[in-house]
Amino acid sequence: MTSRRVARVLIDSPLPQLDRLFDYAVPDDLAERAVPGVRVKVPLRSAGRTVEGYLVDLAERSEGERPLSDLEDVVSPVPVLVPALYDLARRAADRAAGSASDILRLVIPKRMVRAEKAWAAAPAPRTPEVSSDALAWAQTIIAPFPTLADAVAAGERLAVDAPPRPGAGHPAWAELLAAIAVITLAAGRSAIIVVPDHRDETHVLSVLGEQLPADAVIRDDARRSGPERYASYLRLLAPAPIVVVGNRSTVYAPASEVGAVLIWNDGDPLLAEPLSPGVHARDAALLRQETEGSALVLAGHTRTTDVERLVAVGWVHEASARRRESPTVVLSATREGESRGTRVPSAAFAAAREALANGPVLVQVARPGYAPVLVCADCRTPARCPHCAGPLRARRPGAVPDCTWCGRSAPAWSCSSCSSIRLRMASSGNERTADELGRAFPNTRVIVSDGEHQVTEIDGRPALVVATRGAEPFAPEGYRAVILLDGDRMLMTEQLRIAEACLRWWSDAAALAAPRAPVHLVGVAGPAARALATWSQAAHARAELAERAPLQMPPTVRVAAVEGAAAAVGASLRQLRDDVPTLADGAVLGPVPGEEGSVRALVRFEFSAGRAVAESLRAAVIAQALRGRRRGSVPGPRNTLRVRLDVPDLDL
Repeated sequence: MTSRRVARVLIDSPLPQLDRLFDYAVPDDLAERAVPGVRVKVPLRSAGRTVEGYLVDLAERSEGERPLSDLEDVVSPVPVLVPALYDLARRAADRAAGSASDILRLVIPKRMVRAEKAWAAAPAPRTPEVSSDALAWAQTIIAPFPTLADAVAAGERLAVDAPPRPGAGHPAWAELLAAIAVITLAAGRSAIIVVPDHRDETHVLSVLGEQLPADAVIRDDARRSGPERYASYLRLLAPAPIVVVGNRSTVYAPASEVGAVLIWNDGDPLLAEPLSPGVHARDAALLRQETEGSALVLAGHTRTTDVERLVAVGWVHEASARRRESPTVVLSATREGESRGTRVPSAAFAAAREALANGPVLVQVARPGYAPVLVCADCRTPARCPHCAGPLRARRPGAVPDCTWCGRSAPAWSCSSCSSIRLRMASSGNERTADELGRAFPNTRVIVSDGEHQVTEIDGRPALVVATRGAEPFAPEGYRAVILLDGDRMLMTEQLRIAEACLRWWSDAAALAAPRAPVHLVGVAGPAARALATWSQAAHARAELAERAPLQMPPTVRVAAVEGAAAAVGASLRQLRDDVPTLADGAVLGPVPGEEGSVRALVRFEFSAGRAVAESLRAAVIAQALRGRRRGSVPGPRNTLRVRLDVPDLDL
């Protein structure tokens, strides 16, 4: 009996029931172009139309078996889906109860014909050369970490506490990551560096640009044009090592012979993928390291509880510096005779005055704007918008308040509790803080930095820099003093990981200080403040884990969120109980009412039950999607059941 070539195709579709490989016959006229990894068009019988997908594999099939539909066309001759990328996407999607095509959509850019033709006409990339000077520089940078080079070469999983200081014109952490990448490239292997945002990306690219030739580094982010992204992606597919720097989806970059994946500041929420299936860059990197055997470096000024759990179980090892570095942190409180409401205590004020004689001073605040929160001046009830009930704010002194939600102004506001028409500013944003400090320090430059007014770098001249958390400009020579305000208000936020987040914000700001420059944390006590003062972030993460373990809080357990119609959620939870009998009695929290008549439940489960839970919930999503499309059924909303695994906070 004769056989025929069969193409196994992954259809590019958000429908969960299509997240599998479909078999199509390969016509004779497409036999030469239909190779694994290319984009193809295929007929979809259930929809009566043609869709795009990726040819994942080729197989042989007997002629006498069930007839198959033919491939419609090969869209591009370039194999953009390499086997390693498909395997990683499949594993990540299965772990998160999602679709592999959703992950590939984040990684593989849209096809650009001109860029593809230019790439085909260009000569094949060569292995970049690493100069002896660059290699010597890299070895000097990592010399304080005696075991780091050997551990990276051996493909280990490492937690690294980065030096908390400015380097030679760049942050010391950026130099450390770049040095690891240079050494990896010199060994003939690729390096992937994943950072939270464009500011971090700029620092790393700047360091690498000084040490490596231009063709040795690729910038991978969504801010570039479509042709640029596609051309860079094609370069990644070439069998020549490269250094890739980008944001969260860069962790999937299909570079050749990856020797190290480096993630900076894995606690930053920007590394958590908001789109389905919501796989965190750290989790994707762990899956990649396990599959490829490349080194994994999780670096930061703080240690997340997720990484500390991995260290505790021995899955990740610490690579410590020979000599511990820490900034000079002062827990600054109001002194006797000072008002308890004093925002900047006398000690911090004096430190700022002295430091301004030599260079810039950084003041970190919690919120942008002038007065982000307004309250009734008589009864202290929070001021709310009469249209949408959103919080009111003041953009400048004496201005008509407006709503932070809908943007409408409220010129005739009156208190819903006491009918008063008088407002009081209950908080200070960075603009109000800059205004007040500008009056306290006349003839001094005042620089404001936040999400709307982004300042990435300042010079060494004296200046007061008032920045929101995460928006602090880099000072190449370091700040002469750092004052951290609003710490008590930051800690009052109702989030499970707020202490961890505050410690990260404070530590990142403290790392911008010049050596021996004072860092004043104002008005905060407790474990997070002590961890900053003693620079013992790993110990704080261990203590957080110890507190969460008896309460079954993440990351000591995994958490899945199940949301949708009450009947669908109830059915999925009942099936989950049958499929995973090892779930604890209190594993399910809820369901509780959600938006537009939906309900939401949380499921807590051990890591050992992860595969079974993901498979059960994924099956429930597919069953619900198929039920809604059954013939003769009443038309209704599609995909009424939504599942997300690894929810970081139990915010029912």
